[in-house]
Amino acid sequence: MSTTLTPYLSFNGNTREAFAFYERALGAKIETMMSYADMPAPAAPDAGCAGGTRPTGDGIMHACLALPGGAMLFAGDTPPGMSYEGVKGVMLAIQYDRIDQAHDAFHALSQGGQVTMPLAPAFWAKTFGMLIDRFGVSWGVNGEPIAFK
Repeated sequence: MSTTLTPYLSFNGNTREAFAFYERALGAKIETMMSYADMPAPAAPDAGCAGGTRPTGDGIMHACLALPGGAMLFAGDTPPGMSYEGVKGVMLAIQYDRIDQAHDAFHALSQGGQVTMPLAPAFWAKTFGMLIDRFGVSWGVNGEPIAFK
């Protein structure tokens, strides 16, 4: 099996809304949307998540978004009883082969969010920009890589 690295985001009870937004904005497909209520019963009555109380309800325990080209994004709502601190110290970098694809994704992701660096040429790509979407997730959007030595 090859090694893959998949970002796993935590949300404050709005994973469904965020993933519906990302599905549209990125031309992706939601493959999994499992609520806490969908979780199988533990093998032992006192075995919860990490030894704690088993979460219940319609909060999202695990979601999987498949992006065109095979990349994936995972997420879930912060379990009940745990504090939510937002998404900090990370940026999701997404690459497109063409400038128009990058522009489309950047525009879609920025709806209701904040552009922190408008799209502009960079030395590694014909266009690059950064934004924080309406869910507090930072994105770096690259379009058409430039070969350099």
